[in-house]
Amino acid sequence: MKITFERPLYLTFLISVPFFIFLHFLILKHIKRRSLKFANFGLIAQATGKQVLNKNIVMLVIRLISLVLFIFSVAGTTLWYQGKTTEFDYIIAIDTSSSMLADDFEPNRLTAAKDAAIDFIDKLPMQVSVGVLSFSGTSFVEVHPTKDKGLAEDKIYEMEIKPVGGTDLGEAIVTSTNMLLPSERARAIILLTDGQSNTGTDPEFGAEYAADNNAKVFTIGVATKKGGSFSRIEAVSKLDEETLKKIATQTGGKYYKAETKQQLINAYNEIGATKKAMVSIRFQLIFMLAALFLLFVEWGLINTKYRTLP
Repeated sequence: MKITFERPLYLTFLISVPFFIFLHFLILKHIKRRSLKFANFGLIAQATGKQVLNKNIVMLVIRLISLVLFIFSVAGTTLWYQGKTTEFDYIIAIDTSSSMLADDFEPNRLTAAKDAAIDFIDKLPMQVSVGVLSFSGTSFVEVHPTKDKGLAEDKIYEMEIKPVGGTDLGEAIVTSTNMLLPSERARAIILLTDGQSNTGTDPEFGAEYAADNNAKVFTIGVATKKGGSFSRIEAVSKLDEETLKKIATQTGGKYYKAETKQQLINAYNEIGATKKAMVSIRFQLIFMLAALFLLFVEWGLINTKYRTLP
């Protein structure tokens, strides 16, 4: 574990701390000299129940801590520690066509896919961003890549079957790739489907676009051999494994066949496999907010408990 600073030059402002303390007591001494000669701070404290001198120490401590926190914030304080990480930011693209209601997974394919995706997000390191996309005959951006794992999980939980017919794998890949373009980390798309592309953008074009933009596509085919039924209609799986394999191979990803919930979870676990590495936590915003909070505390004390006597 170690601490580094992005802008160490700002740490020189720490030399202002002793000067600040000296200035505080110098001003306090000057104020006392201007006080009325007959003023008795002991009697005032006894009458009001307030320690006139102690309150100055409390205010000084609060101001000093605020100052130090502000300096460490602008200096870019970063904590490094040995932890679990992955090289990727992710887009989870889930097929929401009507066939995902098939009941060969309990209670259906879509719910099983959503549960596995939420479990996957739970295990991601905090510095990893994840976005969510749903698709059928067209694509729907549920949430752009974010480190707010709770938001991503909520969007997956709320995901429902889309009324647009068909399955457009090509557009799902292109849209997912575009969502990852701002990422400075390696890019990975998890494309989960139970069918075959039958409308819209050619999946091969989508794979080329992803590869050109350094995005790996990990494809997961969700369907059992016997298929399933939904809305009293038998839905035999027509999973296009060859296309899913080509997409994965062309982009440097991998294809997974999931015929059970456990296989689905295992696929996600392998895709999101973490490794030991030095992980960083940046404290700039935390220290800045803490400094502002203390300044508000000081303001509140000055106007209430430590209010200057008339």
